[in-house]
Amino acid sequence: MAKAKLGRTTDQRMALLRNLATDLIVHERIETTEAKAKELRSVVDKMITLGKRGDLHARRQAESFLRKVEAGEEETQTALQKLFAEVAPRYEDRQGGYTRILKLGARRGDGANMVIIELV
Repeated sequence: MAKAKLGRTTDQRMALLRNLATDLIVHERIETTEAKAKELRSVVDKMITLGKRGDLHARRQAESFLRKVEAGEEETQTALQKLFAEVAPRYEDRQGGYTRILKLGARRGDGANMVIIELV
C-alpha cells in the first residue's frame, strides 16, 4: 500500500507525523482529518511497539522520532516517558491495533472529512 503524501514534501510530512504522534501519545485523543489519521495510525503503532520492547535501543529510536514536550501537568514527564511508563504497558497483551478512528463528518470550511483518533 502506498503512503499518502498529504500534499507535502517529505520533511514537512515527517514533521507533521512527528507532531501528531507526539500529541496523540500526550493527550491520547486528537481530532484531525481522515487522511492524516490513517497515516498516523501506522506511526503510532510502531511507537507503541517500541515502548513494549522497552530496551535502550527502542527508547533511543522512539526518542529520535518524538518531540520533547511535557506530558504531565503536576510533574515534568515527557512524551517519551509517558510512552514507556504508561501507554506501552497498557497494551502488553495486545498484538497491534492500538488506535481507534471515529468519523465526525465534513469540516465546515473546506469539506475535509474529520475524525477523532484515540488510543484504545
